[in-house]
Amino acid sequence: MNGIDRDLTEAAGGLPLGGPSAEALRALAARAAQEGLVDVAYAQVDSPLGPLTVAGTGRGLVRVAYPERRLDDVLADLAGAVSPRVLEAPERLDPIRRELDEYFEGRLRRFSEPIDWSLTRGFFRRVLEATARIGYGEVRTYGEVAARAGSPRAVRAAGNGLGSNPLPVVVPCHRVVRTGGGLGGYTGGIERKEFLLSLERG
Repeated sequence: MNGIDRDLTEAAGGLPLGGPSAEALRALAARAAQEGLVDVAYAQVDSPLGPLTVAGTGRGLVRVAYPERRLDDVLADLAGAVSPRVLEAPERLDPIRRELDEYFEGRLRRFSEPIDWSLTRGFFRRVLEATARIGYGEVRTYGEVAARAGSPRAVRAAGNGLGSNPLPVVVPCHRVVRTGGGLGGYTGGIERKEFLLSLERG
């Protein structure tokens, strides 16, 4: 247990020997937020694509991860790239959890939660920002996205940027396809890309 964990545990009145109860974890998260000790909150969201890990900062949603990415690895990446003050705090992610539920039910066409782009930079960030503007049910080619990101000839680099998208589903890299209509690749697997495109076609 590190110093922050120890302080939070004491602040929450200690945790039971058999492991923390859900109520104790909620109290811990609430106290940590109150004390300004949490920079990154995370939670898990059930979805038709498997359980998603979502994480957010004070600036917005920073990470969505498919289940193949181990939770410990996701949290370690966030601790290294954003802040080591990472805590499970589902209530702080309730807005994006609701939006994801509505999206997968076919009732949401545009995510409105703010995005924290801190895991991206440079050309890759411009690619993802251009991708975020692709409308529900629409598709663009890798070349079109590269052009909208300011480098029309950087098609392969645009594909690499999309392949490392830290916010799949919300930043809809599934809407980017090959010239001629081929699906191309997808970080979550081609079956998930097909599922998302089919969902949006209704």
